[in-house]
Amino acid sequence: MTQKEPITSDQAPAPVGPFSQAILSGDFVFVSGQVGLDPASGALGDTIEAQTRQTLQNVGALLSQAGCNFGDVVKSSCFITDAANFAAFNAVYREFFPLPFPARSTIICGLALDGLLVEIDVIARRPAAASGG
Repeated sequence: MTQKEPITSDQAPAPVGPFSQAILSGDFVFVSGQVGLDPASGALGDTIEAQTRQTLQNVGALLSQAGCNFGDVVKSSCFITDAANFAAFNAVYREFFPLPFPARSTIICGLALDGLLVEIDVIARRPAAASGG
C-alpha cells in the first residue's frame, strides 16, 4: 500500500475544494493545479504573463516544501483559456524550467473561476537526498 503525505505551504493559495495542495507518495510529488492567485492578497493578475508567473511561483513554493525544485519536474499539465496567449504563456514558462524540459500537455479550455487564464499541475521526482535514498 502506497503512503500519501500531504504537502502544504502558506506560500501557495489554500485549496478551495476537497483536494490537497500537493501529495508526496514514495519519491514522487504531485502538485495540484495551481492558479495565479497571490496567496497573501488573493489578488489575480490581469495578464497571461502575470498569472503564469504567479502560478509557477505557487507551484515552486509547494515543490520547495517537498524538497524539490523545477529541475525535478518530470511532467506538467498546463491549461490556458485562449490559444492567442500561448506564446506569452510559453515565454514565462520557459523562465522557470531548466533543460531538459519536463514532458508536458497544454490544453485550451475553460477554467473553474472567472478571470483565470492559466492553471498548471506538475509531477516531480524528489532528489535522492530529499527522499532519504
